[in-house]
Amino acid sequence: MSTQALFDEQTLSLRARMQDFVASIPRQLLLDMDANKVSYPKEYLQEAGRRGVLGLRFAPRWGGSGLPWTSELVALEEVGVLGTSLACLYSLVSIVGEAIHVFGTDEQKERFLIPMLRGELGVAEALTEPHGGSDFFAATTRARRQGDTFYLSGQKRFVVGAEGADLILVYGKVDGIEDPKRAMTAFLVERGPGVEVQHVYGLMGTRGGGTGRLVFREAKVPLENVLGGEAGIGRGTEVFHQMMIPERMTSAGGAVGMGRAAIEIAARYADKRYAFGEPIRRFEAVSFKVAESLTLLDAARALNHAVGVTIESRASAGKVRRLVSEAKKFSTEAAWTVVNHAMQILGGIGYTDIYPIERLLRDVRLITIWTGTNEIMDLVIQHEFYREFLAEKPHGRNVEADALGADFSAEKVYNVEGETV
Repeated sequence: MSTQALFDEQTLSLRARMQDFVASIPRQLLLDMDANKVSYPKEYLQEAGRRGVLGLRFAPRWGGSGLPWTSELVALEEVGVLGTSLACLYSLVSIVGEAIHVFGTDEQKERFLIPMLRGELGVAEALTEPHGGSDFFAATTRARRQGDTFYLSGQKRFVVGAEGADLILVYGKVDGIEDPKRAMTAFLVERGPGVEVQHVYGLMGTRGGGTGRLVFREAKVPLENVLGGEAGIGRGTEVFHQMMIPERMTSAGGAVGMGRAAIEIAARYADKRYAFGEPIRRFEAVSFKVAESLTLLDAARALNHAVGVTIESRASAGKVRRLVSEAKKFSTEAAWTVVNHAMQILGGIGYTDIYPIERLLRDVRLITIWTGTNEIMDLVIQHEFYREFLAEKPHGRNVEADALGADFSAEKVYNVEGETV
């Protein structure tokens, strides 16, 4: 699956660097992570930082490469072949880095963003709560202010990197502000007293990333660690909406890599495996699955690229929110379908650990759930579509009039009173 013709020299060079980086990751690390022998692979991030492939979109002043979203998506696809855990840990630098890059003070960028991009500072994002799920504003984590210090109390769960992160982006409500949306604030919490990893989850897949439940017990957070400083108090909702862009786009980009890895394994197998005297790729039951997989991945890659261009174009927030949700939904569901096709092509041997398809299947299942389930993506997509569509003035051809009975208004009944609009 070559996309070389679509890329300029800079992007081709980046892809080659990412492929070298991905090829350098020890096979044993993946095996140990999946066996829960490794809980947080700090050396992986250190190597990425040493190679200068973290935080690609951020300004060179802070250690980034100043590249557009379209370039980062190319990098994410390559990292995706490693599976969900390593792709997620790589992405967390982009996700938490986005918050600091967009909302942080220069002092916060010096203290946190620069070492993050060097791979010297592990990061996590504490968003989900035990009772909240997809309802972000139901969060109960509280921050009590006393002078220039906040005391943070509450719990967050499903925090990837909780086990080993040095810095955690935490959303909590500041006491004394009644409106929950205005009270929400983002804090940069450094590992220390009052921050406890209460539980590390046993996961079906996506293992070795230190995913756990964090408990904050009067954890001291100085004002200088409020994202944006004094001006950042009450801006957590704004931060959250911005963060959903890298949260979901990194999932979309990594998903393509996971699907690609699976179908490439299956395609090679189908060319070598014989049945009834010929390679099984010659049978339509197999070759059609390969064809559908290629089409889904190419469509996902193209949609992701288009959304990346849209983000960079400074389109309206609603349009970006809709398209980002479409990219996350389509790419993750495409990956799930493709990995299932790959397992079906391999047959029984695909269900064993002789091939990594079974691990990819366990990994990819999660990406349709996290960063907002794909059902939440559907809600966002239709909501933002209607909000924009119904506000638009009609333009172009009135296709509704292209029916023989278009003028028979008595048949156009829109409500219970029988009135027409």
